Amino acid sequence: MSTVNSSLVHDLLVDLDRTGTTPLHRQIEAALRNAIRAGRLRHGASLPASRRLATELGVSRGVVVGAYDQLVAEGYLTSTPGSYTRVAAVPRQTTPTPDPPRSRGPLFDFGYGRADPASFPRAAWLRSLRRVLTDAPHDRLDYTDGYGLPELRTALADYLNRSRGTSADPAQVLITSGFAQAAQLVTGVLARRGARRVAVEDPSAHDDVRQHARTHNLDLFGLPVAEHGIDLDALERSDADLVVLTPSHQWPLGGVLPARTRMQAVQWARDRGALILEDDYDAEYRYDRAPIGAMQGLAPDVVMYAGSASKTLAPGLRLGWLVLPPHLADAVAEAKLLADRGSPAIEQLAFADFLLRGEFDRHLRRMRPLYRHRRDLLLARLAQQLPDFEPTGIAAGLHVVVWLPDDLQEDDVVTAAAAQGVRVAGVAPYRLTTPGRQGLILGYTSLNDSQITDGVAALAAAVRQKPVR
Repeated sequence: MSTVNSSLVHDLLVDLDRTGTTPLHRQIEAALRNAIRAGRLRHGASLPASRRLATELGVSRGVVVGAYDQLVAEGYLTSTPGSYTRVAAVPRQTTPTPDPPRSRGPLFDFGYGRADPASFPRAAWLRSLRRVLTDAPHDRLDYTDGYGLPELRTALADYLNRSRGTSADPAQVLITSGFAQAAQLVTGVLARRGARRVAVEDPSAHDDVRQHARTHNLDLFGLPVAEHGIDLDALERSDADLVVLTPSHQWPLGGVLPARTRMQAVQWARDRGALILEDDYDAEYRYDRAPIGAMQGLAPDVVMYAGSASKTLAPGLRLGWLVLPPHLADAVAEAKLLADRGSPAIEQLAFADFLLRGEFDRHLRRMRPLYRHRRDLLLARLAQQLPDFEPTGIAAGLHVVVWLPDDLQEDDVVTAAAAQGVRVAGVAPYRLTTPGRQGLILGYTSLNDSQITDGVAALAAAVRQKPVR
């Protein structure tokens, strides 16, 4: 039996009208009866002792006893000498409306940009949570400033400087809920400072940047991406105030922005008085190449660095970070404070502990060979089943792009694949203006071996059944 205690009068919502003609005990009866019928007082809930309820309502005990006795007689309450008066009746249940049938998801989902949720390091994360809940000072659970907690900012600066080659001072590290919020904060601050145009790679997946640019009435300019990075001539023509780049692993094509192009882009930004937002979304996962340092380390005065735990741990944590130039940090922190009063403190403290104890490094060392194995299996099955598909951008990350043969259109392949229970994405939706080759984006990190093998077979069957143009 439930032991829910409704021992306070304000929990019962009994409102007495002392000027009316209805006796007080009848009013108490009606209030309790309605609460039981509405389900606010559940079966087994205990009511206040008659003496206590009478005191709090300012009536005689006999008034409350009379109300309780009447509801016991009606079967709404049950009372045992020396024990609580409890709710005995269960309100009549209406026939529930059946949930609408759910559409069945794809059998094989090659969705991109996702960490494997089954591989989240639950035990290690729980240890960090327990430590911070036990040891954290009380004031860490109070409202935070817009920057975030110093424990995490310091731990992140140490990690990023060591592993990503940034030049991060904890004073310029700001905690966000992910890249989407980072883009929102930065575009909003720059728009208020007079920015007029944002340039993004073309193709790119920066839907967040595009949306926020529209919100702040900023023009959007696409920078065509070639094999060796963005078109510098287009960058010169862009007249942009903010450029968003993925230099360590271009999304989605997978290229690395060469050192010379990086320096030229930095010089352009300095000459123009513009800023670069570096989205370092999955650089921890590399398989066939040496680590590529962050662009921010070259020019912390004009390059803002954005990262998150979404691709490494889980997007549900909603933990991200910005490393900002000193002249911008306070304004972005103020915008963050206005947006949500700061990111959750316990998760920040847990992640700081997770980083400082080396658990994050251990997790990445465990995941790299697993993801590499899945990538290798995907490439092997594609070579076997779809030899005319040309993979690119395979040396790092969480997805591959495959270029289609000339007689296939990606929209047709995506539609045919869906009919076979296979979810794939095309490249075209991520292009702004520049036309390009027809291709597919295939994520592999959340699929096991059998799903990859069977999924590629189903994709090949879809391609064979689709008439070519």
